[in-house]
Amino acid sequence: MSSVGKRNTNTIFNKKQKLEIQQQLKRLNKPALKSIESPDGDIIDCVDINKQPAFDHPLLKNHTIQMKPSSYPEGFSNSESNDVSSNFEPKFTQPWHLNGRCPEGTIPIRRTKEEDLLRAGSATNYGRKKHHNISNAQSKVDLSIHEHAVLVEDGDKYYGMAAAMNDWKPYTQDRTEFSLSQFWMKAGEYGQDLDTIEAGIMVYELLFGDKETRIFTYWTDDGYQSTGCYNLACSGFVQIDNKIALGATVAPYSIYGGTQRQWMNIAERNFGYWPSSLFSILSNSASEVHWGGEVVNFKRDGQHTTTQMGSGHFPEEGFGARLVSSEISMFIDSRQLFRVPRNTHKVVTNPNCYNLIDDAEDAFFFGGPGRNPNCP
Repeated sequence: MSSVGKRNTNTIFNKKQKLEIQQQLKRLNKPALKSIESPDGDIIDCVDINKQPAFDHPLLKNHTIQMKPSSYPEGFSNSESNDVSSNFEPKFTQPWHLNGRCPEGTIPIRRTKEEDLLRAGSATNYGRKKHHNISNAQSKVDLSIHEHAVLVEDGDKYYGMAAAMNDWKPYTQDRTEFSLSQFWMKAGEYGQDLDTIEAGIMVYELLFGDKETRIFTYWTDDGYQSTGCYNLACSGFVQIDNKIALGATVAPYSIYGGTQRQWMNIAERNFGYWPSSLFSILSNSASEVHWGGEVVNFKRDGQHTTTQMGSGHFPEEGFGARLVSSEISMFIDSRQLFRVPRNTHKVVTNPNCYNLIDDAEDAFFFGGPGRNPNCP
């Protein structure tokens, strides 16, 4: 009798889990006006811009979409317009473009599948970080799991930043480990009230189901506790561009991205923004800006992971082998001047595994192979 009861309990649990998954899929996958199958297996849904996931957020119920920033800082180039005509070719391409484009008035959204939610362990965990990742040596982050090679500037008020990053395909050892190259805008302190905006490229099999390099964003208003998510997995980020899909794979060449206050630009295109109402302190300005790489190292079998950062080569091996060449700039305070960083410092948690070289005024290089003779 006890075995029968156990089977019934499992059946009830599975039915409940199945219902949660179907409800989450309905919430995430908005009705599409057009669907495009990508050569890499993704399905891109063209969703009415006014019916995107952002507007499920209670603070955005009556939000009016802003199609471009109200102003640009001095020296900031935004020469490429968000032309939505079918003949316009953006500087940034993704594989799904080969099979179609999303029409005017829609945005492309990578369709979430049932297996995506199952990999996350539950419907509510999907798209949320399982491990905190602030690249700050004074934080309470377990640095034995998260390893960084980043450049940091602080000491001012920051309203935007930009980076041109090479697109690599780093090897990841375990599907629960990731490797990313990104930039952060941060306000507040970890363990108290921390807001961040993050964007870049990453390989993360647990999230995306493969080992391809994909474009991503992330945000949080409470130090990764309960708010924020990757891409459009929760409500908040407002996308306006109909050419680029978050979470989709990227073409094998350099990309350029940046933020202006809470705006995000990709390849000189206004891509979208985080409404200031989402944040408690980042709504005004950031107190730190970070550029660089991060990996998760679970030390399987007591050894350092072989997950790579960037190209998998140390920057010391020469210019051609250096991971990411990141041309960086930012604009600050009320002057709204776009400039290169100054008075920066490095945060490199394990230089025998991953390193960073800052030997140029407007560029730096970082990367590494992970486990090697000096990083056992």
